[in-house]
Amino acid sequence: MPDFLTTRSRHLLSVAVPFLLLLGLQPTACGGQEPDSTEKPKATQNQASSARPVVPQGYFLFPIKPGQQNFLAGSMGELRPNHFHGGLDIKTDGRVDLPVYASADGYISRMKQSSYGYGNVLYITHPNGLTTVYGHLNRFKGPVAEELRRRQYEKQTYELELFFKPDQFPVKRGEVVALSGNTGGSAGPHLHWEVRTAQDEQLNPLQWGGFPEIQDHVAPTLLAFGVEALNIDARVQGKFGKSIFIPKTPPLLNGGGYVWADTIPANGTVGLLMQGFDRFDQVWNKNGIQKVEVLVNGQPHYQHVVDAIPFPEGSRQINNHLDYEWRATQGRQLEKLFVDDGNDLHMYTTGPGKGKLRVEPGKVYSVEVRLSDSYGNLTPLRFALRGMADSYHKTRSAAVKTPALRYDISRNLLVATAADPDTAAVGGNLTLFKGNRRLTLKPSYTEQSQNVYLYDLRAGRPDSLQFGRITKRFDRQALIPAGREFGFSTGNLALGFGPKTLFDTLFVQTSYKQGLWTVHHPRTPLYETMALTLKPEAPVADPRRTAIYSVTAKGGRAYVGGKWNADATAITAPIKAFGQFKLLTDTIPPSARLISRGPGGVVFKVGDDLSGLASYKLEVNGQFRLLRFEHKNATIYSERDDTLGPPLHGPATLRLTDQAGNEKVINLVL
Repeated sequence: MPDFLTTRSRHLLSVAVPFLLLLGLQPTACGGQEPDSTEKPKATQNQASSARPVVPQGYFLFPIKPGQQNFLAGSMGELRPNHFHGGLDIKTDGRVDLPVYASADGYISRMKQSSYGYGNVLYITHPNGLTTVYGHLNRFKGPVAEELRRRQYEKQTYELELFFKPDQFPVKRGEVVALSGNTGGSAGPHLHWEVRTAQDEQLNPLQWGGFPEIQDHVAPTLLAFGVEALNIDARVQGKFGKSIFIPKTPPLLNGGGYVWADTIPANGTVGLLMQGFDRFDQVWNKNGIQKVEVLVNGQPHYQHVVDAIPFPEGSRQINNHLDYEWRATQGRQLEKLFVDDGNDLHMYTTGPGKGKLRVEPGKVYSVEVRLSDSYGNLTPLRFALRGMADSYHKTRSAAVKTPALRYDISRNLLVATAADPDTAAVGGNLTLFKGNRRLTLKPSYTEQSQNVYLYDLRAGRPDSLQFGRITKRFDRQALIPAGREFGFSTGNLALGFGPKTLFDTLFVQTSYKQGLWTVHHPRTPLYETMALTLKPEAPVADPRRTAIYSVTAKGGRAYVGGKWNADATAITAPIKAFGQFKLLTDTIPPSARLISRGPGGVVFKVGDDLSGLASYKLEVNGQFRLLRFEHKNATIYSERDDTLGPPLHGPATLRLTDQAGNEKVINLVL
């Protein structure tokens, strides 16, 4: 029997295992189970993914206004939606076209122009093997800009990615290679600047001593911390789940910092969580915290340092580093101070327990959490956990007058809650059914007349739950294991999971009603993409223009795409997130309106009602003329310094095509 079970839980599983065997099932290994305290760390755990060059302080020149005071809008490792921020966002005085300087000798190895992501971006590879990345640029400078323009006309496209050899475009430290901008996914003018290894690992540029241009004497700020029960026998303040604590203005301790004066009762295996931010001198914006350490009874217990993130796959691990569900449901970004199952980043230093803490009855654990930034500014948090024996307890609420039943899943545990107005000393039982077999559960505890029942789903997936006269169907349809390929299908859809689709075991839930497919919960993250196949009830009239769209409760729609099978009975597309989906048909072509013309060129306002713009092409007097697209303001326009294209005078044709293949041809005279 697993060591983490209490006496009551052991009794539960002694019943649950026969229940499982009666169902013809076997217990399976699961990523949601925390490691045993004697488990040795894997050979790759907490080790650097590759050897990195030694970088002396001052090797890299600050790329914007070098030698002058400057400011950052974003720091390395900052917590962004679905990714760690991979470099520094350098402010450019709220404007574009500041000179961007090469940070060290090297050669331009790559460049790309796009309306999304990094926008216009330049890569310079240096003799030490590192590459600096310069994103959201407005324009490129020098011979490489001429080569790009030539290739754009050759390919007849603005959006283009080019790779170069070491001897093609060498650059010197301090050479102007571009002008700053606001292109791609940028929300305002700035330079996104990165340092990468040859394996595309994003490195923190501040880790080699910082830059005199950026001053930081401000220690991080703590907003909240949490303690979470991680297994079936664990409790925090007598309950299963998370307890969140919000310290007031910190008292002046020795060295400053925060203290939580009340001892926190807990038992079993728990995990710590933290929310905070950092600031640099003379700026208002909140940045990420670079380093967090945890000491328990004065001994190192856990540490993470956001100095290296593998790109791009490691960046999405933010959805496992954070408590993703808590952010989705509560809006609070809690960083886990333990390495959860499925997290393969190498930025952690822990013991065999991976930062999870086993709290034993009768013991006191003095905890110190240290938050620090790249400039060494430190903020400590101090609190204590007291181990309390797990026992049934009950409190009542006169407000509970009618029985009710609800349930959720936490990791591998079914967490059922029954409103129980009965005044008996112990709450009523919960019954699980599978066919004609049943399992009776006693409540683990009762808080304010709410009975809480815990059940390990790896011991068998029930059909329904019953409390008194209330019965609820268990709507999770299958257990999807993490770490391997797996398929699941119903009459309306199919899901294809790869080895890296999931962070952890998934108890999947799907439904279909009147053309709307619901695929599990958006509060559960995906690591890599999942193949979604939708099977409509009736044949689609126009498969060529019909695709999968993600939809929201407020009416939002986003094009996903998809490929139909040979007889157009099913369509498949990769998705990056769970949610709701529909099949929509786009028959309306894009639109465009000339809003400006003059010596500086032409500007068109463009739009599409559903699938979105896929391509555009302008011909003047029958010759291709390059246009630039900015999706943020829905414009396509010519560039003033374009000398390769034909003059913008005479008869012209603008062709627009959307994602569904609808085409709009506009004839005009310039």
